[in-house]
Amino acid sequence: MSDKSPGNPQISVVTPLFNCLAVTQAMVASLRASIPAGISYEVILVDDGSTDGTREWLAGLGEPFRVVLNDRNLGYGAATNRGAAVARGRILALLNNDLVLGCGWLEPMLAVLKSLGRKAGLVGNIQVNAASGEIDHSGIVIGPKFKPEHDRRPPGFASLLLAPARRVFAVTGACVLIRTNTWRSLGGFDESYINGCEDIDLCLRAREAGLKNAVALRSRVLHHVSSSPGRKLRDEENTRRLVLRWRPQFVELASRTATSTEMVREYFWKIIEEPRDIVDTAEPIRAASFLLRLRHLPPDFVLIAKDKEIDHELAHWRNLLSH
Repeated sequence: MSDKSPGNPQISVVTPLFNCLAVTQAMVASLRASIPAGISYEVILVDDGSTDGTREWLAGLGEPFRVVLNDRNLGYGAATNRGAAVARGRILALLNNDLVLGCGWLEPMLAVLKSLGRKAGLVGNIQVNAASGEIDHSGIVIGPKFKPEHDRRPPGFASLLLAPARRVFAVTGACVLIRTNTWRSLGGFDESYINGCEDIDLCLRAREAGLKNAVALRSRVLHHVSSSPGRKLRDEENTRRLVLRWRPQFVELASRTATSTEMVREYFWKIIEEPRDIVDTAEPIRAASFLLRLRHLPPDFVLIAKDKEIDHELAHWRNLLSH
């Protein structure tokens, strides 16, 4: 098929670059080989101050490529925003330059985006670590230290067959689809995050706006995880900023973990041993409903405990970042 896409394309691929030319060239080759026939697209490559020959290589690209050159390294969020600002497609595909894309990665993501209709937020997919062959991402969860972590659960056969979309609160921005008008209405990435948590923040803003984020379970890509230079330098600072901004949401999300379930079970054992300790008679009902999965939120005592845990972690970050 021809790469050329006259007029406005259906999809605008946006990929920030910072050195790693060989990795970028492999990703671009896999992208061109895997876009289905009949889908018009453009590829916007945003060079963020590369010094390894990337700019010279970019100068030789023609259609469907468009190139944006940053005068200096602005970071992932700002570079992506610059690329998305000139996108002409109805759908943005945000792709890291260290992906390896095989046939069939795009169609399931488009299908999930379409199935969510006007409520579609960000649609991610299953990402496999290119080095180990193990699943690296099937969504985002909140870890025990209130840090966003990759869910690495493989999708079950029944899910793949009957429900190929997993609803999640967030997905990684390494490979994600979002409608262009949704991206612009949400304001794109918050550039106060430097190479981390921009994607989680955007997903939370989408969620706050009533949109649904999901993982397309039938879509898989290989990912050379965190291959960009300096990728992890500001993890703690970014996470602290994220938790401060979204504290109530983090309390809620962290309360849905296995530790919360264990807290509720221990509560039941205590009231069985000493029922006279019950102060709020509605609390056992809320606890039972949570354990039976009739209620998403756990009882108030779990939420209070999680809120106190956040205080402890924020104090830890304050000490860590003050040195």
